[in-house]
Amino acid sequence: MTFNKLLTRRALFGEGALGLGGAALAALLGEEALAAPAKAGARRPASGPQQPKILHYAPKAKRVIYLLQNGAPSHVDLYDYKPKLREMMGQEIPPSVQGGQRLSTMTAGQKSRPLLPNITEFRQYGQSGAWVNSFMPHIASVADDLCFVKSMHTDAINHAPAITFVLSGAEQPGRPSMGAWLSYGLGSETKELPAFVVMTSRDKEASCGQIFYDYYWGSGFLPTRYQGVKFRGSGDPVLYLSNPSGMSREVRRGLLDDLAKLNGLKLREHGDPEIATRIAQYEMAYRMQTSVPELTDVSKEPKHILDLYGPDVQRPGSFAYNCLLARRLSERGVRFVQLMHAGWDQHRNLSTQLKIQCQDTDQPSAALIKDLKQRGMLDDTLVIWGGEFGRTVFVQGDIKDTKNWGRDHHPRCFSIWMAGGGIKPGVTYGETDDYAYNVAKDPVSVHDFQATILHLLGIDHTKLTYKFQGRNFRLTDVHGEVVKGILA
Repeated sequence: MTFNKLLTRRALFGEGALGLGGAALAALLGEEALAAPAKAGARRPASGPQQPKILHYAPKAKRVIYLLQNGAPSHVDLYDYKPKLREMMGQEIPPSVQGGQRLSTMTAGQKSRPLLPNITEFRQYGQSGAWVNSFMPHIASVADDLCFVKSMHTDAINHAPAITFVLSGAEQPGRPSMGAWLSYGLGSETKELPAFVVMTSRDKEASCGQIFYDYYWGSGFLPTRYQGVKFRGSGDPVLYLSNPSGMSREVRRGLLDDLAKLNGLKLREHGDPEIATRIAQYEMAYRMQTSVPELTDVSKEPKHILDLYGPDVQRPGSFAYNCLLARRLSERGVRFVQLMHAGWDQHRNLSTQLKIQCQDTDQPSAALIKDLKQRGMLDDTLVIWGGEFGRTVFVQGDIKDTKNWGRDHHPRCFSIWMAGGGIKPGVTYGETDDYAYNVAKDPVSVHDFQATILHLLGIDHTKLTYKFQGRNFRLTDVHGEVVKGILA
């Protein structure tokens, strides 16, 4: 038999990838990749949730809720109590403490750097005796459920690189975010909702200019199937979730079936995993048309639950509303919920905005812990609260100008808390020096923090990798040790 077809280089590689394309589609879509298209209007049979791809040991946590406080909350005023600072108010920070640290451009040229002690009052709470500030009475009420880590430190000194570092293990955009890594490694517990959901909120006063960049929940070089799905605070919770005017659900079903056939042909022709992602995401969007409206309707929650989260809970887009939604998402099998709340960047308004910010976030954060606990979900849900770095113990600006007190960025130490999901409750880990300026005991790097999260989910952080451009990448880069001292 004679073939007259000229095989170009492009055609050779395209046809040679057929096996890869089929394997990619089967791996990404599971049972749905092999199912025959349903008839228009018919409901497709529900397949079971995708089983974890990578488990190196028995997990303590099944899911994560990350309450990321954009703008860097002041550890000096919230959790890291240093009583000696009150005696030293107004004195210059000693050069031996500052140690030639690189400062941001906002204070690098400041001639005087006088110490400003905590502007809040501190008390000890619970059997653990945890020190918590007076602006957060609700978090203080759950102190025995929390593990305070006071020795976090980071390499970045500006917001976007620092947040990117916390979420992706690198300061430069382009790496997969933590939620994307977990979606890739663990799969999903539900077919009705994404494995990774993101919600954002900000202070009502819009006091700072923090921007929520899409790459904070991006999939980087992983297939885009694993990127976070953003739920909005107004309009449709998810963009383009509603059918266009005049299109019924039955017509939509038929359209998707036909589109899946066309995309399947392209997949077999080119072997591009992103085509498989597109097929899967169309199907997810169709299922979300039913699941999301029910999910986001919090009006059916009992009054005592709504009261628990505070007066802002029924305002879509608020931090309180998002916290309640995080619990509802977790109940329904969402693997990673990332809440991002901006407003902590208090360079010139510490004396006024800190209290407002605490009032907005304190009750909902504590309510989430209480709500999960009373439902028996806290044991296997890891909750994290924290920012991207800390704030300076010296004042930004003139210490005599009390109305405009502020604190600059401070990467050398900051505080977070964690709860549930295999974390030891009622403990404080790590210490800073008497100035809350340097880590003095048990330092925890960003990569250590990430390694510990993966460990609690049953993953060895050194083995969750993805090959890209000839190199095996991982969330923790080439660093990170599990912080065993906080494990239950």
